[in-house]
Amino acid sequence: MPDLSELSAALKKRRLTAPVWRDRGPIRAELFGNERLEEHGRSLARAQQIESGALRSRQLLSRLEDNADALKRTYGETADALGRDRPIAPAAEWLIDNYHIVEKQIRKIRDDLPPDYYRQLPKLAVGPLATLPRVFGIAWAYVAHSDSLFEQDRFRRFVAAYQQVNGLTIGELWALAISLQLVLVENLRRLADLAIADELDRARADGFADALFAAP
Repeated sequence: MPDLSELSAALKKRRLTAPVWRDRGPIRAELFGNERLEEHGRSLARAQQIESGALRSRQLLSRLEDNADALKRTYGETADALGRDRPIAPAAEWLIDNYHIVEKQIRKIRDDLPPDYYRQLPKLAVGPLATLPRVFGIAWAYVAHSDSLFEQDRFRRFVAAYQQVNGLTIGELWALAISLQLVLVENLRRLADLAIADELDRARADGFADALFAAP
């Protein structure tokens, strides 16, 4: 007979892992103009459902570390491709040129992300971002509909439109900036993963062509 306490812990752990982490695609949706983005902010405020009770989890910190490891690995693989004079995707080239900035930003997020981040913030109850803070979902929506282009006034108007329908707590307003940084790092990792996958596909194709033309 299974241990009920272990089963309960396993179920709780699974529940506190957001479904969105299983998706590897870029955080990208229809690009909105300012008015459409503000309209989406109000629509999002009406649609989001909040989890009852407090959820404790370190999944944002865990995901940040996973993203940091993935970006470091991509940086190394891209540097190796350059050393072999292989063409690389623009996203991978950007990472090579700016990796020191990415590392610095990740260190800053670690320093600014308090252990009790989850406890004080309302969490989403349903959807791909379920169990994650509501404010993280707001940042995710902004990045998706802005193609990761951050403009302070545009973001401010988006949040203001959201609050016309549903006000945010002081803690959530404080957490907006770090939530946006977390989403941008997440998207960079996804784009970098795709760039490496494309490079590997090209390398395999080149190897196949070389073998084909070398055949007697």
